[in-house]
Amino acid sequence: MAVSKTKKSTNKKTSKSNVAKKTTSKKVNKKTTSKKVNKKTTSKKVNKKTTSKKVNKKPSKSIAKKPTKQQRTKVICISHKEDCDGISSAALIRQAFGGDAILVDYPGQMEAINQVVLDKKLKSLFICDLGLSKKTQDEFIDIMTRLRKNKVSVTYIDHHDIDPTVVKALIKIKVKVIHDINECTAVLAYTAFKSKLNDHASFVAACAAITDYMETRPLGAKLLQIYDRQFALISATVMTYNIVGHQREPDYLQYLVEELADSKFPHDIPNTYEFAQIQVEKLSQMIAKVKAGLKTMTNLGHMEILDAGASGAVNFVMGLSGKDVGVAYKERVDHGIYAVSVRGSKNCNVHLGKIVNLLATSLGGSGGGHDKACGAVVPKPKIKKFITELNKKIK
Repeated sequence: MAVSKTKKSTNKKTSKSNVAKKTTSKKVNKKTTSKKVNKKTTSKKVNKKTTSKKVNKKPSKSIAKKPTKQQRTKVICISHKEDCDGISSAALIRQAFGGDAILVDYPGQMEAINQVVLDKKLKSLFICDLGLSKKTQDEFIDIMTRLRKNKVSVTYIDHHDIDPTVVKALIKIKVKVIHDINECTAVLAYTAFKSKLNDHASFVAACAAITDYMETRPLGAKLLQIYDRQFALISATVMTYNIVGHQREPDYLQYLVEELADSKFPHDIPNTYEFAQIQVEKLSQMIAKVKAGLKTMTNLGHMEILDAGASGAVNFVMGLSGKDVGVAYKERVDHGIYAVSVRGSKNCNVHLGKIVNLLATSLGGSGGGHDKACGAVVPKPKIKKFITELNKKIK
């Protein structure tokens, strides 16, 4: 009996120790589990933090890149609006490179260029048929320098007399200069970008050469040979009358640029021949007005034009005066200046463009052009002095 009691008590102790072990193991398991849970939780938290850090980094990178991704895409051509050479040049640039045209006269030239500098999307700028004078050339170089610093591609195409130092300065800042006084601007543009133009572009350039009296020059003559001469002459004349007659209608001039760029002949453009006929009638009336209002000096004939463009009347002034030089001028009330056109006969033996450039600049204006065809902008109070001094310089 004593033995069995001892066994029982031993069994009880054993069972108690087993229970204690189980309890201990449970506690241990709980602690271990909790540790594991904590580890997982911690790792999750760490992952979350890490993830959140990565997410935060990405936007900051994209924000930093935005300013550098602003792309320059615009192509703009600033061209002379008063004659066929300027309009044709703008049309050829549009066909070759696309983009928009800004058409200006000489008084508005620098204002337009200054506005273009502010366009942050400007990629390529073409400037056509806009000669530089002593007054404008330094400002022009400064603006071109700013554009080149902003990585804007600039191409300057012109055939007016320019100071050689200006050409060197432009080339130095890597402006592409296409300049030749022996060909008109449209012919120079056609020759430079022929590979980007279609066959019709040669006709546009040939018409420009005719209206600028440069159809006998080597490149111009070669283009004119492609076409029937009379067809080209009448087409060029119709274009000229439409351009001169719509100088106060910028939308129409833009329309002409677009139509020529789309390979339209003048007779394909609605109402061009009808409008040219109206202009011819006006010019025929101008003959009588020039005869009545013409004044002469020793070496030139001159006249103020009131109801037409000076460029349309200047040849009548020269021819009817019997002098080798004719000067026609019209007041531009909005600018307080006179727009002056000067023409010389075949017998004129001085370079009118160079003389007019220096003279107009000395009087606070600007001017320049070819040897026998040029223009100027002269302050209104100085117009009489301009004519008097010009007469002295063309002996």
